[in-house]
Amino acid sequence: MKIVLIVIGAVILITVLVVGIGYLLPKHHVATRAATYSATPEQLFAYIAGPQNWRPDVLHSELDNGPNGQRILRESLRDATHMTYEILACNFPKSLTRRILDKNLPFDGSWTYTLEPAANGTTVRITEDANIYNPVFRIMSRFVLGYTGTMDKYLEALGPATGQQQVNITN
Repeated sequence: MKIVLIVIGAVILITVLVVGIGYLLPKHHVATRAATYSATPEQLFAYIAGPQNWRPDVLHSELDNGPNGQRILRESLRDATHMTYEILACNFPKSLTRRILDKNLPFDGSWTYTLEPAANGTTVRITEDANIYNPVFRIMSRFVLGYTGTMDKYLEALGPATGQQQVNITN
């Protein structure tokens, strides 16, 4: 019985520590990642601004008009989650900003994609401006998943979609 109480006490202590550390971490963060592709800005912009069915983690993606007439992007992901984004700004073929519309998530924020000519193609830079509200998710994002993990997957997937197998991701 004493061992059971010690285990229960340890689990409670670890939970309190994780939640406490999560509350100490900032809710807001900005992170940036970039990669260069041997494609034109127009070619890359078509993938970034259009349906996202080219991404391996997306089952279905569609562009539509939202309730207020704004352009939205709906995604159904392989992990059985769904995301809806509002397109805040679109400057073909230089930049695009999307913001998460879903209100029932432990996070929110936007991604701004900028496309810049490079010596051997085009550099795509993603800047995430986000908030993480749940303290446990905040600690997981900071120390386990990383703030840039999803951006890295996106940039890696953009390579094969455009016929480029090797993608070098930088800050």
